[in-house]
Amino acid sequence: MESRAEAVDLSPLPAAYRAAFVEQQEVNDALRARVDTLTESNRRLEHLVSELQRFIYGKKSEKLAVDERQLGFEDLEGAVTAVAEAATEAAPPRAASGRKRPAAQRNLGHLPEHLPRIERTIEPDSTRCACGHGPMVRIGEDRSERLDIVPAQLRVLVTVRPKYACRTCEEGVVQAPAPAHLVEGGLPTEGALAQVLIAKYADHCPLYRQSQIYARQGVDLHRSTLAGWVGKASFHLTPLADRLGELLLRSGKLFMDETRAPVLDPGRGRTRSGYFWALARDDRGWSGPDPPGVVYHYAPGRGGRHAERILNGFSGILQVDGYAGYRRVAVPRGSATLAFCWAHARRKLLEVHESHRSPVAEEGLRRIAALYAIESEIRGAAADERRTVRQARSAPLVADFGVWLREQRARVSPRSRLGEKLAYIGNHWDGLQVFLADGRVEMDSNAVENTIRPLALNRKNALFAGHDEGAAAWARIASLIETAKMNGIDPHAYLKATLEAIASGHPAADIDQLLPWAFTPTSH
Repeated sequence: MESRAEAVDLSPLPAAYRAAFVEQQEVNDALRARVDTLTESNRRLEHLVSELQRFIYGKKSEKLAVDERQLGFEDLEGAVTAVAEAATEAAPPRAASGRKRPAAQRNLGHLPEHLPRIERTIEPDSTRCACGHGPMVRIGEDRSERLDIVPAQLRVLVTVRPKYACRTCEEGVVQAPAPAHLVEGGLPTEGALAQVLIAKYADHCPLYRQSQIYARQGVDLHRSTLAGWVGKASFHLTPLADRLGELLLRSGKLFMDETRAPVLDPGRGRTRSGYFWALARDDRGWSGPDPPGVVYHYAPGRGGRHAERILNGFSGILQVDGYAGYRRVAVPRGSATLAFCWAHARRKLLEVHESHRSPVAEEGLRRIAALYAIESEIRGAAADERRTVRQARSAPLVADFGVWLREQRARVSPRSRLGEKLAYIGNHWDGLQVFLADGRVEMDSNAVENTIRPLALNRKNALFAGHDEGAAAWARIASLIETAKMNGIDPHAYLKATLEAIASGHPAADIDQLLPWAFTPTSH
């Protein structure tokens, strides 16, 4: 295809004009190509933005679960970056004097100080000045930091214990005693055991996948071998998980929730539903003195008797969702006061609003939002201050909500979807008001729901537990890992130090020193 310059007869023009015309036509062709590239890039970006909006604001049937949405974000953000990079590469080169330097893609000042720094100095080919007066003098430097990642390093610790004997008397041999190990005569150090536990229960990587990862580095660790290590560690960590549960039950206020735990049922060739029951303490909302923590209990079912067994000895306020099984703890035993969750009440109204655009549901959502706005202002304040503010500002709003709720229930058919949601709120009305009289109580049970999400993600990756004992071990180790995370502790460092202390014979009477919230990097 001939160019625009070739399609026009330029022979009558002087040579300088012909050259300028050809040059201008080449610039125009480059600009047209640039416009076409940008148009295509904009089209792709608009498509990606519409997909992102669908993930966030789409209909409920189109929305993804939290973890699935994160995967969607990863792919979309990667695609957006690829489009932007393609547009940058397609940009026409500029003159050296007028070229705009691209913005640096880095986060200076955000790399932690504890990371090792490996400095590489790049010197010019020559530091002798062209004027001939000798070498130049260093007047400064430019420093830039980039994050480098090295795959997990496997190493072998070789323990050498020399033997000494006297050449004169030859009466005995002296040798240092062998250090204690959790797996006597086995391959793993306590650090290796901690890594396997963290990878399985915190990073949601099943043992067979870990085996594949180690195989890529030439280390043959069969899944059954790793499972044996997990069982050994679980046995030694059981007293800690039990002690954690004992201390939480002494609290005056706890959260509780449950989630399904599929367990393999070989006799029927499929899985059956067990449940993880999460019992959490989180007093950070009112700056309470006790550290946060969570303990998981595995039970073969969801019946209220399991909640009653787990809460045996507890007396205080229990913040839960609307599951009827929790009433066994409060009625008729009366050992706990149930505080119900406004977030669940809000979700009921939100479901109706999203599906039917109900003005009644919208009004209910607006009223609940006003309560949450007050809560955001007093989060972290002392319990007495929170109670005072709630009595002055939230209590009148809750009272008005109660009047509005009764009026709407009288007008709406109880068999309608909206009527069912309003009935749910009405049936839990007493428990929804508990937070007004006690500044320690939250408006919702989101604190415990946040501790359940890691279990749900691990359930998706592992698919199911192999048996009830495996699910119970899962619950024990997850209790220690998630409690460490709630207290801002690196779970790997905690488990490694704890397993080393147990192997060295840490006194059982001092078990509280091994709990996650007592851990500091130099304390073990």
